[in-house]
Amino acid sequence: MKKLLFAMLAFIAAMPVANAVCPVCTIAVGAGLEGARLIGVEDIITGIWAGGLTLSLVGWTANYMRKRGVKARIWYALNFVVYYALLAMVYFVPSGNPIVVFNEFCIWGIDQFMLGAIVGTVVFFAMQVWYERIKKNNGGHALFPFQKVVMPFGGLLIATLIFWAIIRWLPEIGIVLC
Repeated sequence: MKKLLFAMLAFIAAMPVANAVCPVCTIAVGAGLEGARLIGVEDIITGIWAGGLTLSLVGWTANYMRKRGVKARIWYALNFVVYYALLAMVYFVPSGNPIVVFNEFCIWGIDQFMLGAIVGTVVFFAMQVWYERIKKNNGGHALFPFQKVVMPFGGLLIATLIFWAIIRWLPEIGIVLC
């Protein structure tokens, strides 16, 4: 667990100031997250979408701060920490039936929701970086309309399908996930 926390802190420290994410993409991710939770999808799948949505909100807030002239990197780091602390609150919601119970369901020794949030964050970030590179190499233009929306959404969708296959088929062939 300490290695995981160290890896997350290293990831935060290595992040650039943040690239803004378009509103349509954030709404698409939010709709995917809420829809998944309502129909009882596995926690890892929901976590993937929650991680993507949270990073999108971090990007929106960073863009807002940049437009208001905030230059100190500490505020951008605090922005990241606050949003992910809010995401972690799903473990602490006081109710008779908690939304997510820590380590109730795990995969490879890690809580499914937490692993999903990490994967979703990394995938969303990687797709944003990849989009910016493509745009830079194409003279400042996207290759096709709504590419900025399609790439992060598509990345999360692919990660969802991969982890769905893992949790669906590996136990059937006798591989224990936790």
